Amino acid sequence: MTDTAPVIVKVEGRIGRLTLNRPKALNALDLSMIRLMTSALLDWKDDHNIVGVVVDAAGEKAFCAGGDIRALVDPASETSYAHQFYAEEYRLNTLIKEYSKPYVAMIDGIVMGGGVGISVHGMRRLCGDKTLFAMPETGIGFYPDVGGSFFLPRLEGELGTWLALTGARLKAADVFTLGIATDYAPSDQHPQILARLIEDAQEEGDVAEIIDSLTGLPGPGTVVEHKEQIDKAFAASTVEEILDRLDTDGSDWAQKQISILHGKSPTALKVTRKQMREGQNMKFRPCMDMELGLSLKFVAGHDFAEGVRALLVDRDNHPDWQPDSLSAIHEDDVSAYFVPLPENERLTFLT
Repeated sequence: MTDTAPVIVKVEGRIGRLTLNRPKALNALDLSMIRLMTSALLDWKDDHNIVGVVVDAAGEKAFCAGGDIRALVDPASETSYAHQFYAEEYRLNTLIKEYSKPYVAMIDGIVMGGGVGISVHGMRRLCGDKTLFAMPETGIGFYPDVGGSFFLPRLEGELGTWLALTGARLKAADVFTLGIATDYAPSDQHPQILARLIEDAQEEGDVAEIIDSLTGLPGPGTVVEHKEQIDKAFAASTVEEILDRLDTDGSDWAQKQISILHGKSPTALKVTRKQMREGQNMKFRPCMDMELGLSLKFVAGHDFAEGVRALLVDRDNHPDWQPDSLSAIHEDDVSAYFVPLPENERLTFLT
């Protein structure tokens, strides 16, 4: 595997190493990267010489800033490409979730969207001082996929719903406190941890011991200051009621959340609110199958293409959402997103 490949695949010591290698694109995932990662993980799954997998990234800015989604809204792109992209991405997410060997994601830098999907489901997630986490999809007329249906509702209280709806950005201390990361070490110590894993890990159990010996606690986070407000407001059964509760709260923080929510796609907000409640009682594979259906419906709709245009292509930051108000979206409209795909289009898993 050459150093120009979008994912550098190597075996170093007894560690399988995957290095995301599109730093100029903030290591955004494309289909070729998904396939390289999937192939390597399958190859290493039953290889007794491999005792663990480490996923890291080239460049200083990002672990992985999300999926490379522009191709999905290209007028020349066919619906079949969207199905292929999301199906293969979600199969990879599931492979990581169910991987029997230690899977270690070194999530220093930006980790958003698709980057969350290739890290948060792994056995160990090591954050650093540069970590910046978010699931910002409602801002582009989409919803928090890549297993967001599973892991977000399982965060404490209503933190997952808050993150899903607002796209709030978290730094290392909060990422660790919420359990999105399992471990913390200063950014400049991450190369040392990787080197120790490569040099000293001889058995699967060594991976955890090495990480435990070289990691510690970050400083205090800030989310805990607002947790009571988050739990009270975001426990509401509708987005409209969430906004009402935030308005009643009246604090500067609550007013900021209102302003943030008013900038998101109304359709995405309502679908995401239902997604959080559906996912909290579902197992992982059914969540991923549900998400494939959600993703294809969003790609076929107006708001996703418009959100990508406004925020990522033209960058005018003024998406024309349709409908443009919560009141114009009825429960039947939201429920339609959750109608299962036909049997021949549903997600099939690798193992």
